[in-house]
Amino acid sequence: VQLVESGGGLVQAGGSLTLSCAASGRAFSLYDMGWFRQAPGKDREFAATISSSGGTTDYAVSVAGRFTISRDNSKNMVYLRMNSLKAEDTAVYYCAAGRRPSRADDDYDFWGQGTQVTVSS
Repeated sequence: VQLVESGGGLVQAGGSLTLSCAASGRAFSLYDMGWFRQAPGKDREFAATISSSGGTTDYAVSVAGRFTISRDNSKNMVYLRMNSLKAEDTAVYYCAAGRRPSRADDDYDFWGQGTQVTVSS
């Protein structure tokens, strides 16, 4: 599976962005998908995950209630809608495909190249 993120950019605090992740390959609907992020000087951290069917989602405490993960298996796409953005959301955001809807990056086998999100305060 190859993953390509898009939709990042510069936004003011309080604003919104929607990230997209396009997946290649016929088996997309079999993978659980996740969004992770890495801020400058920090380790990569979990943001959100969604099961292969879309029926189960999970969020990091820091984004719960503000971010929404979704997917469209007919289009091989996964999305991350980000509302009420804060300066601390500034990071490179990565899409990942894995074997379970997990918070652990070790459970993901395929990664995109990342897209930069910068929130100005």
